[in-house]
Amino acid sequence: MNNAVKLGGFGIGLAAVFTAALGLGHASGPTRTPRAPAAAHGGHAASSSVAPAAALPAGLQITQDGYRLTPISSELSTGAPQPFRFRIIGPDGAPVTKYTTNHDKDLHLIVVRRDLAGFQHVHPQLESDGTWSIPLAVPAAGQYRVFADFQPAGHADGLTLGADVPASGDYRPRPLPAAERSTTVDGYTVTLTGDLIPGGSSKLTLSVSKGGKPVTNLQPYLGAYGHLVALRDGDLAYLHVHPDGEPGDGRTSPGPDVVFHTEVPAAGGYRLYLDFQHGGKVRTAEFTAVAGTPVPAAETPATSSAPSPSGHGADGHTHQ
Repeated sequence: MNNAVKLGGFGIGLAAVFTAALGLGHASGPTRTPRAPAAAHGGHAASSSVAPAAALPAGLQITQDGYRLTPISSELSTGAPQPFRFRIIGPDGAPVTKYTTNHDKDLHLIVVRRDLAGFQHVHPQLESDGTWSIPLAVPAAGQYRVFADFQPAGHADGLTLGADVPASGDYRPRPLPAAERSTTVDGYTVTLTGDLIPGGSSKLTLSVSKGGKPVTNLQPYLGAYGHLVALRDGDLAYLHVHPDGEPGDGRTSPGPDVVFHTEVPAAGGYRLYLDFQHGGKVRTAEFTAVAGTPVPAAETPATSSAPSPSGHGADGHTHQ
């Protein structure tokens, strides 16, 4: 067989292999690296070219789009507050010093233990060298997750990056509290209406009352009448949503109802944390909700037990 024939046969075989591979590629679909959706500080929903089912929930990554959360402090204090310091490192390898303000702050820091206890929503101060710092103490020992929720200047979307930071001591994890429709905090009763829908949009209404009377004069906090954070039990996937409407828009009442539209990526347990301000003080009401499992409405508001060391349902959450 001459060389021309050999080359021709080789070319035909190569074409057949390429055609088969192309067919398999069409059958299996393109492979894309999931991208975490933007944090809801920048809006209720973020557009993405990635299908929702493939999107990675926020807060599970320490780096995204070239930005990295870099803790400087190696642990959290369980006694007197100690400075907790960290930086956001940009794609150029330098600390980020310019941010886009969202809801009155350049960065929101969420701190919570891995069992979803000890929730705090605080606002550190930015130093000129790009270091964020805030005096911080947690209520009990354990492994904590810190979430930095921010939008770098010039970046189209908000980002939520997460990192684990320990608090040394005797760690005694607690089970997730049972799902409930009503909880109390500092004399206020907050009632939840609506259910989380896995993979879809959910309308949640949180109603605030005190002494059996609706609270109709909630005060704006960070440009809203309430802030809601949802964390998924297990991996602590992070969702930060805001209410339908805002103070001064001509249609949103200052209570007793605060309405949210949120999405959860999958069925399972979630812990909901509602921040609201009244009488000049910010309080946090906590709920457990199970996506895909409606919770029966309570006939009477549940009373809150004494604050536990773990922080579940406890008063005295920090807001700075």
